[in-house]
Amino acid sequence: MSQDPDILGGVAVFAGTRVPFGTFIEYLEGGDSLDTFLADFPSVRRELAIEALEWLRQLATSDKGPRASAA
Repeated sequence: MSQDPDILGGVAVFAGTRVPFGTFIEYLEGGDSLDTFLADFPSVRRELAIEALEWLRQLATSDKGPRASAA
């Protein structure tokens, strides 16, 4: 991921692209596959998307990550 105030106002994007990381999350939340996302955004390399998923996994399993609230 990278953030630069001159690229999309500082929104987190995949490095070397203008594809927002949030768009990737929206695809996954909507039930789209990784392959669908990559087909729609060919400037994102598969390796970058896999790294993003790994980062999310680490965040989700870290004891420093946000805590889920009991409803």
